[in-house]
Amino acid sequence: MNTQFDVVVFGATSFVGQILAQYLTDKFNHQGQESLKWAIAGRSQNKLDEVKVKIQQPELTTIIADANDEAAIKTLCEQANVVISTVGPYALYGETLVKVCAETGTDYCDLTGEVQWISRMLNKYEDTAKASGAHIVHCSGFDSIPSDMGVYFTQREAKKSWGEFCQNISMRVKAAKGGASGGTIASMLNITKEVVANPSMRKDLVNPYWVCPQDHGFNARQFDTKGPTFDKNFNAWTAPFIMAAINTRIVFRSNGLAGAPYGKDFKYDEAMLVGKGLKGRLTATAIVTGLGAFFVGAAIKPTRWLLENYVLPKPGEGPSPKEQVEGYYDIRFVGKTADGKEIRTKVVGQGDPGYGSTSQMLGQVGACLALDKDLIASKEGGFWTTSTLFGDRLIERLEKDAKLKFEVLK
Repeated sequence: MNTQFDVVVFGATSFVGQILAQYLTDKFNHQGQESLKWAIAGRSQNKLDEVKVKIQQPELTTIIADANDEAAIKTLCEQANVVISTVGPYALYGETLVKVCAETGTDYCDLTGEVQWISRMLNKYEDTAKASGAHIVHCSGFDSIPSDMGVYFTQREAKKSWGEFCQNISMRVKAAKGGASGGTIASMLNITKEVVANPSMRKDLVNPYWVCPQDHGFNARQFDTKGPTFDKNFNAWTAPFIMAAINTRIVFRSNGLAGAPYGKDFKYDEAMLVGKGLKGRLTATAIVTGLGAFFVGAAIKPTRWLLENYVLPKPGEGPSPKEQVEGYYDIRFVGKTADGKEIRTKVVGQGDPGYGSTSQMLGQVGACLALDKDLIASKEGGFWTTSTLFGDRLIERLEKDAKLKFEVLK
């Protein structure tokens, strides 16, 4: 394709899109740094112009396209080597772009955490992407890079140390600070609406291998933290981690795409560490109760309406610039081989997890697709995960330019 831009940010006027545009300006527009020729796209010229003013890039090209206008999306893709999409909920607004990218051979990444939508995109467009050579990479933010790349790093280091991979890995969120965005809340509410409208989806949602390749052959029963649980590995109480529902599915898909190097009986689970003793147990119980109340309320139409209109942040709202900078996360992994050898690692990130840090991770995935051409060219088209498409190169980028650190604990 004779493209005009290395990268086009579609949805640049969204909350995370604006943060991403600023990040690309800071990292790829200055002498001595990597260079990207990029543009921003969205449905409102006025709002795109406001973004240009905000990031002080008056010469930046803008492209007008509505998420549901297939002709406009095709025109956009014909100008881009890579499209980064921040337009969610993706189940409502994301399909046309994935379809056209798959058809035109345009590489694509996003920050979705909507497993039911990913499953639909795989069923509809994976063969098309393989035929065209398009590399489609979902979950390129806090959902699910720390998990997917954290497991990849842990297994890499285990292999170096012992010549074998871990049979079991547990991930625990030790600490995190960050605000919620309206876009994330809208995605969660939409999944609830879909389940209410189609109760049979519940069976798929509890299947840990839902988005694995069809011939994966995995059947190991996976542990899922649903209530207050004491974790002997960390000597602390745990509570459910709301993003485990997508992160675990991506980790299992990575194992499947790579040909099951961790074994067909590989086990992986996620939870939050909430403290020791009675206080930890009470905290875990309170979290479980609160999550249950939220999803019950979201499933009932009148309550959901109240939540959407009067309680929860609306799309376009999110953490303040100060909160984005001051946010952080500390994620721990403990891996064990079949004969009991143990490795502990951590992934830490600076910046609000869902927005400040996510924008940097998403930007680096886009940079990998656009700039690491030899690495990408060696991989066929299709729907990839970050670890299976980029491997060590993405860890290098994240540590150098996205304020993440991957470390083996002694």
